[in-house]
Amino acid sequence: MKLVKLSLTSMLAVTMLFTSCQTTAPTTSGTGDTSTTTGNRTDTSTTGTNTTGQEKTGMNKTTKGGIIGAGSGAVVGGIIGNRMGNTAAGAIIGAAVGGATGAVIGRRMDKQAEELEKSMENAKIERVGEAIRINFDSGILFAVNSAELSANAKKDIDGLVTTLQKYEGTNIIIEGHTDNTGSRELNQGLSERRAQAVANYARTKGVDASRMQAKGYAFDQPIADNTTAAGRSQNRRVEIIIIASDELKKAAENGEIK
Repeated sequence: MKLVKLSLTSMLAVTMLFTSCQTTAPTTSGTGDTSTTTGNRTDTSTTGTNTTGQEKTGMNKTTKGGIIGAGSGAVVGGIIGNRMGNTAAGAIIGAAVGGATGAVIGRRMDKQAEELEKSMENAKIERVGEAIRINFDSGILFAVNSAELSANAKKDIDGLVTTLQKYEGTNIIIEGHTDNTGSRELNQGLSERRAQAVANYARTKGVDASRMQAKGYAFDQPIADNTTAAGRSQNRRVEIIIIASDELKKAAENGEIK
């Protein structure tokens, strides 16, 4: 799957637009993860859909990270993080440091993203600012209305684990999301269990639990239209965000990593 690169500034513009007009679609009746052909949908989706804007050409990711300016990312991230409920967008922007330190971290993230692209066949890998965002279609990870990881999911997470162990000094946020079919209670619980299942499996493979945070957001953060089958398919997902830890930022600032 093609590695997608996004500038932090372009993501900020999209995020500001998104948060200014975001609404929560009404919950429909049903039992979550239910078939469109019979009125009860299956928890599968079309892979390869890219709903994210393309990065402008002419400047690489590391350079763009440095241009942001030291400290500006944290200030902007605090604003966006609050508005987005500390979601993927808020976490990515809030973790940015910019300047020379950000450029060093950006280079390190470039290498990680390239390795993840090779080892995770069923996920979309995005380089955003000084972070990496991984988007899994939940239909690849889990059976209908289930939080038990599939064999293919475990294979991809094995690739993630290998990279995480090679590149220490990062924190991992795992987010579960659903569409709005079914009750809030059902979808909230399902999104939490799915995010935790990914974290639990990674932990059994040797990733330190202190590096990971699992969250479930039910249907509160759609990335597509929940009134269409195609949109609901995109909204059923697990996102993994990899950001630099405070220790890694300090090491980059002190010139301990290049």
